[in-house]
Amino acid sequence: DAGVFIPKYVEREFLPEDPFKTIDEDGVGWLVKYSALNGRKANPNLSLSVCGEHGGDPASIKFFDSIGLDYVSCSPFRVPVARLAKAQAAIGRRKKTLVTKKDRILQFVPGA
Repeated sequence: DAGVFIPKYVEREFLPEDPFKTIDEDGVGWLVKYSALNGRKANPNLSLSVCGEHGGDPASIKFFDSIGLDYVSCSPFRVPVARLAKAQAAIGRRKKTLVTKKDRILQFVPGA
């Protein structure tokens, strides 16, 4: 059903992107960030990940990197783009924060 009306919403600019392909940072993204922060308060060693279409989307990967997720999983054909997006996100983050300790690595688990 969503395949019928979502493209029309994007075309008419009700939505900036298809939320099934790129994470809606203000809606679902806020929930993911809130959950990650509170989960890590309860357990600092909590491993957090995302699986599915968002795991191979460059804009979503940049967002997941910014909130500290550990892993993304995507289909094998999206892995090269996902790795490039992760590298770009890490470089951008390092330029902004000038992190001196070892960079956190967002890992990719193809087809998981």
